[in-house]
Amino acid sequence: MDTTRIDKWLWAARFFKTRSLATEAIQQGKIRLNQQGVKPSREIRVGDVLTIYQSNAKQTIVVRAISALRGPAPVAQLLYLETPESAQSRTLEAQRRRLNPEPALTIEHGRPTKRDRRKLDKGWDSRWSARIES
Repeated sequence: MDTTRIDKWLWAARFFKTRSLATEAIQQGKIRLNQQGVKPSREIRVGDVLTIYQSNAKQTIVVRAISALRGPAPVAQLLYLETPESAQSRTLEAQRRRLNPEPALTIEHGRPTKRDRRKLDKGWDSRWSARIES
């Protein structure tokens, strides 16, 4: 086998959990083949360069082997080779996120619910107001 559909290959290489998720990502433009947009039915060959945008990370890989069957992870990793520039940029991005976390992620339980907001509002009444009444 020297070619296979790109959605099948992405699934077999374990970039996506299901073929439908791979197809969705391709249709959303998150997968580029040789710097061009593709359709899920596009045939992929050994030596093709894929750019994958997944979870705020850009990954550039070179196809080393073709498989339409999903196997164990160690076998799936043999299907591609990540470029050194891509690996380095992903490492730097992960380090940047670790050193400078998003402030919104520090909120333990996320946004307050309507119930929580009412509890907060109930605590402030006319006795605790900073306003000076005359």
